[in-house]
Amino acid sequence: QVQLVQSGGGLVQAGGSLRLSCAASGRTLSSVYMAWFRQAPGKEREFVAAIDWSGGRRLHADSVKGRFTISRDNAKTTVYLQMNSLKPEDTAVYYCAARFGSTSDSSSHYHYWGTGTQVTVSS
Repeated sequence: QVQLVQSGGGLVQAGGSLRLSCAASGRTLSSVYMAWFRQAPGKEREFVAAIDWSGGRRLHADSVKGRFTISRDNAKTTVYLQMNSLKPEDTAVYYCAARFGSTSDSSSHYHYWGTGTQVTVSS
């Protein structure tokens, strides 16, 4: 089992920045692949970014490339999502997710989920 505890988020004006954190605990974390997804009201959950267990391979959705950056700490137990140049369309509940095996941009491949944190970007 892997437990994920999210923090960060909130309300920010367009053009501003926020950083989300997701602390993982539980079984062996050295091979945990982690990701961020988001879900806006009335929309499907969508992939935002993913990172492999070493932090060497990162994926970002086209919609956030150049603005968002996923990273993880040296102990590999916490993953971050630095969000810059935020837009109103980034408003959503953001979820941290984890899986074993490989990096993936499909939510159906992730077995462990955080409880979500609201990000609201005002225009």
